[in-house]
Amino acid sequence: MPRISTETRSRNEEAIRAAMDRLLRGELPPGGRCDIKTLAAEAGVPRTGFYAKRNRDGSDRRGPYQHLAEEFERRLKAMQDAGAMPDPRDRQIARLKEDNAALRAECPPGMLRSPS
Repeated sequence: MPRISTETRSRNEEAIRAAMDRLLRGELPPGGRCDIKTLAAEAGVPRTGFYAKRNRDGSDRRGPYQHLAEEFERRLKAMQDAGAMPDPRDRQIARLKEDNAALRAECPPGMLRSPS
C-alpha cells in the first residue's frame, strides 16, 4: 500500500510539473538554481522522492517522482544542447569560459602559465 494517497500523489505531480515549467523558463527563486533540489523546494515535496530507493531485501525500487526528475533532466539537457540556459549563473559561466578561451587565443605563445 502506498504511503500517500493517489490524490495526494497526483497533486504533487501537478505541482512538480508546474515548478519544472517555471524553472525551465528561467523563473528561478532567489538563491535557487535550475536543479532537482530547487525543483523539489518549489513544488513543496521532499527531494528524496526523485531518487531510487533500496528495499530491505537489497533490491532497488524507483522513487515516486523519479520519472519526473528524469523528464526534468532530459528537458534541461535538450535546452542546454540547443544553446539555451535557464539558469543565469550557467549562462555567465559559459560566457566567461568563452571569454577566457578568446583571451588565451590572443596571447602570444609562452605568455600563459599552465593552470595549477
